[in-house]
Amino acid sequence: MKINLNDRYLRSLNPPETGRLEVSDTKRSGLRFRLTPKGKSSWMYEKRVKGGLKRKHTFGSWPTVSLAEARSMALEIEAEAARGIDRVTIAQDEQLALEEARASQLTVQEVINFYWDLHLSNLRTGEERKRQLETALFSHLNKPIEALSRKDLQEAVDAKNREGKKVYANRIRSAFLAFSNWAWQRNYLAEPIGAGVAKAIKETARERVLTVEEIREIWDASFSMGALWGPVLRLIFLTGQRRSEIIKLRWAEVDMDKSRIIKAGSQTKNGKPQITHLSLPALKELQTLARTECEFVFSTTGKTPVSGISKMKSHLDSLLGNDFKPWRLHDFRTAMATALAEAGVPETIVDRIQNHQATGSAPSAVARVYNQSTQLPERAKALDKWAEILTGKSSKAVKLNGKMSIPE
Repeated sequence: MKINLNDRYLRSLNPPETGRLEVSDTKRSGLRFRLTPKGKSSWMYEKRVKGGLKRKHTFGSWPTVSLAEARSMALEIEAEAARGIDRVTIAQDEQLALEEARASQLTVQEVINFYWDLHLSNLRTGEERKRQLETALFSHLNKPIEALSRKDLQEAVDAKNREGKKVYANRIRSAFLAFSNWAWQRNYLAEPIGAGVAKAIKETARERVLTVEEIREIWDASFSMGALWGPVLRLIFLTGQRRSEIIKLRWAEVDMDKSRIIKAGSQTKNGKPQITHLSLPALKELQTLARTECEFVFSTTGKTPVSGISKMKSHLDSLLGNDFKPWRLHDFRTAMATALAEAGVPETIVDRIQNHQATGSAPSAVARVYNQSTQLPERAKALDKWAEILTGKSSKAVKLNGKMSIPE
């Protein structure tokens, strides 16, 4: 509808029952009056910029903005459009400049906090990634994010490299790469500065396989590691699980009656739930521990899992002596896989024990259920066999009234 608008006419209009009532002004072409079913009224002006796009402009509500004011604003935009001036583009540029100015005033710590809120907090390993960034960039946390440079990131990686922690230095580099890409995509950084940071080393797959003699030597040394770290180590060795999954073990995850550790996917590295059979030596380790009100099996504070894995490993190495070939805790998983394979245990069973995720193809729903259920007896037998290899003693389960019992 087109009409030469006046205030009397505008006051006479009633809100439509549905949709939106729109009336065009014949005196100022392109100016329209809008009225919604809820009685909300507003002005809209549409004009093509010379040599450019047709743009829409809103002037606010009526009668706050009168008819005369709306026509005056429309006339001003018409004159600008005739000269090729595009208010929408100008407003967008000003907003972008404002955002860039705000971003330049944010500190590195503030952007890391945004990164946590919007991204890392949704990841299972998010807390660790945030800690890595804050630790590696400690001296830069209070500087403006725009002042952070590729040189700063490289120096942090190189510093960790000089400490001899070359693999961890590569992990820091990966954290920088992800963080800087995220910050660049949101205009906090002018470029993804992490992309050019060099690796500390070129990583290759480890070939260290502990012999049975070495395994038993480490096992024997664990009994000199005290009442806390000794059981931690022996449970890691006996179950073949990742060290973090045993260090953070909760009593609620231990089923003594069924001789199992049951972890939800949120508590494992690959996000998959895991059931781990407890051989008799593993059960004995847990049964000898004094259960407290703390939810964690291993704790010194009563509130958090035990910490200090590096110091513990250094102490264990000192017990083994300088002639013992360098090794890592993770090498025990390789040793287990190798020893069980040599004992005739199928590779698929070992993979399930160690909660490895197949990369070749995704299993069907039936296969996933099968692998988690009907293979549990086979996995239990394999872990009992591993306990025998590790300790040099028989590890056959005994059931009394449906419950596991440890022979004296």
